[in-house]
Amino acid sequence: MGRLVPAVTRALDILELFLDGDGTLSAPDIVRRLQLPRTTVHELVTTLAARKYIVPMPGQPGRYRLGVRPYQLGARYSEQLDLAAEGQQVARSVAETCDETVHVAILEDTDVIYIAKVDSTHAVRMVSAAGRRLPAHCTSVGKMLLASLPEPELTARIPDSAQLAAMTPNSITDPGALREALAEIRERGLAVENRESNPDVSCVAAPVRDRTGQVVAALSISVPMIRWSEERRTELEQLAVKGAAELSEHLGHRSMA
Repeated sequence: MGRLVPAVTRALDILELFLDGDGTLSAPDIVRRLQLPRTTVHELVTTLAARKYIVPMPGQPGRYRLGVRPYQLGARYSEQLDLAAEGQQVARSVAETCDETVHVAILEDTDVIYIAKVDSTHAVRMVSAAGRRLPAHCTSVGKMLLASLPEPELTARIPDSAQLAAMTPNSITDPGALREALAEIRERGLAVENRESNPDVSCVAAPVRDRTGQVVAALSISVPMIRWSEERRTELEQLAVKGAAELSEHLGHRSMA
């Protein structure tokens, strides 16, 4: 890796300050928060303003807000986003860490569709494929996505009279029981599947959000029961949350935590 250029780093540090607060800053604000010399800040602010990365606030002398150039760069980045490709990249990283099968899935009606998948290297592993469709209520990714729906939309998709198919004896088939499970998932921000789509596999899943904060996908880690334990589950839940957050960041989401 090449040497970092201090002036460029400082300019980017200034731009990132605009992500916090009310989105406006003065030169003294920047000096105080970054602990930089006033002369350096003045030169950087003048340069950023000349290139339209920041612009003066009307009626507020000495204060600046972001200009049009960051918006244009962000718009171009959004145009190039491919959820499946980004999901595959993050899934590969997560799988390399835990050596278990990792999926990224989206919701379509009452089913999930796997759009990215990276296999475990173990001889015993989950057999699946990108493009596969499964009933959402039988999977951790599906339950995570269902739990993220507004209540009216959830009811429209799965009314109280719905007949929920079972994939294994552990599958939830009662809409009322499903709603109870989804309420718990909503509270935890995590979903767990206990051999509900495959009698030999359990899974954990976490939500993936876009730049608006909307849940657009879920990332799961699937583990054969021979490698499943409560300790392992806790470890994989943390990894799923981390992977989902990384993918969300790729999609432009910025956590407020």
